[in-house]
Amino acid sequence: MNETYAFIEAEKTTHTVAVLCRLLNVARSSFYAWQAVAKARAARKAADEALAHEITVIHVASRHTYGVPRIHAELRRLGRAVNRKRVARVMREYGIQVPTAVDGAR
Repeated sequence: MNETYAFIEAEKTTHTVAVLCRLLNVARSSFYAWQAVAKARAARKAADEALAHEITVIHVASRHTYGVPRIHAELRRLGRAVNRKRVARVMREYGIQVPTAVDGAR
């Protein structure tokens, strides 16, 4: 559905929103609700990128040995109030992980 709303956003300079919504069979109120939270989505993405940078710095400083629990603890020690599940999600999305050993031993 996001693609539909993004299409309406891109084409609203050439056609009215009402016409585009009618053609695509979506409610105008839904489009405007999606548009209203666009700033919040952008702010969350920027905050996640900043957190990913902090996590990367801690991860590199630990010689790529810290996982989610230790990185979360280090962020808390530094005064950064962040949820452990958010740390896990950001690490997963940005591909920050502890390399696995070939023989299974660490």
